[in-house]
Amino acid sequence: MKQDFKIGPLEAKIASALQRDASISVGELAERANSSTATCWRRIRAMEEAGVLSPPVRLVDPAKVGRGMDAFCQVRMKSQDARARALFQKAMEAEPAIVEVYSISGDWDYLLHLVVRDIADLEQVLMGRVHELDCVASASTLFVLRRVKHTTVIPVDSD
Repeated sequence: MKQDFKIGPLEAKIASALQRDASISVGELAERANSSTATCWRRIRAMEEAGVLSPPVRLVDPAKVGRGMDAFCQVRMKSQDARARALFQKAMEAEPAIVEVYSISGDWDYLLHLVVRDIADLEQVLMGRVHELDCVASASTLFVLRRVKHTTVIPVDSD
């Protein structure tokens, strides 16, 4: 992403609207942003080139596709060396049920977000992908009872 890219009021309106519905037409987006279609199109392309906007995707409701269980797993590594971190991260990327991986500060080294079918599926992923790694010292798993808030919308303010 370009370091010198500035988010102005128009870019903020465009980015906010697209996060809520990426399928809207450029014409409708221009109307919502109080701009011309051509200007909106140019600003979208500029934000894509700068890495501000990622390719559009459609979000799937996990429960509707049989993956209604969320869990978070905190992982403590045996070692913090580059080889161990690379091995761990590669293994996490290979598991589709692990949808987010964060390197974190504090007592734990990583936080994993898993979206699984049920407890048996969770056990299979944890035992087969996480605990099997020699670089993992310990892990602690939290089960989500209910999603209270879940959004992919990032607040966008202009400079």
